[in-house]
Formats: sequence, structure tokens, C-alpha cells
Amino acid sequence: MTRIGLLSDTHGLLDERVFRHFATCDEVWHAGDWGSMDVVHRLQAFKPVRGVWGNIDGQDIRQLFPRHNRFRCEEVDVWMTHIGGYPGRYDRSVMPDIFQQPPRLFISGHSHILKVKYDRSLGLLHINPGAAGRYGFHLVQTLVRFEIDGSNIQNLEVIELAQGE
Repeated sequence: MTRIGLLSDTHGLLDERVFRHFATCDEVWHAGDWGSMDVVHRLQAFKPVRGVWGNIDGQDIRQLFPRHNRFRCEEVDVWMTHIGGYPGRYDRSVMPDIFQQPPRLFISGHSHILKVKYDRSLGLLHINPGAAGRYGFHLVQTLVRFEIDGSNIQNLEVIELAQGE
């Protein structure tokens, strides 16, 4: 079993509470818009990290992470990208591949809107963890924590970082 801490859109701010909420995780996944190398280095010092670059990220981050990161975690085919859309409204950058070879788990960021939705037509789970940073229109910073056990994606939790906590 692999425990995953998922976040996106930190925009240069890594809230200290992330470390507490992801303490039991085996890996941290970041779906882009890191905003600074400081965020990258702090997460890498904490846990093994997988990620993608986002539209605000500079060349330093783009040299470390791909635009699209497709990999296996246990028996689950995962595709992570920053701008990917969501079921029924996938972004052009993931077409036609998402229809020809859909992953089991599709992760994107960018919108700052937390969304977990199953796409029945493609047989995939889509997760957008919302925004973990403070920059943007969102009112609540969010994270997602879940487990992959063999071919099962399970025990998904949404974490809201309340103001003044």
C-alpha cells in the first residue's frame, strides 16, 4: 500500500500544516504551479516527490518536472498534468490520448477548484486537489490524501486548511 499526499497550486507558499497532514504519507504528488524552488526543495527534503510543472513555473522547475507525468503506482496507471480539464471537459493538451489510452487515475490542478469525479465513459477517477497556496480566488486552501493498494484507489480524504488554524 502507498499513501499519497496530493497538492497543487502552491504559488510559492508551502503552508507548514502540509507537513503535519502528510506525515503518514509515503509520497507527495504536486500537480503544478509550484511557484518557487523553495517549495520543491522543502517537499523533496520531506518525502519522495512526483510532480509536473504548471503555467506559472519557470525553467528551473520545468527542468526538474515534465508537463505530463504518466507512471504506475502499484497497479494503477496514473497521469498527472497541470492543465488537464475534467470529465466532460478535458483540455486539448490531453486529447486524443486520454480517449485512446485512458489512465485509471487522472490528476490535474490549475483551476484552484477541488474536484473528485469518476468518469464512467473512460473508467477513470479524476482528482483536482484545488489550491494549497493562498494566491488566487479560492477561499480555502485544500489538500487531498489517499491510498493506492494494488489496483485499488481508496480512503480518499479532503483536507481544508482553515484560516487561523
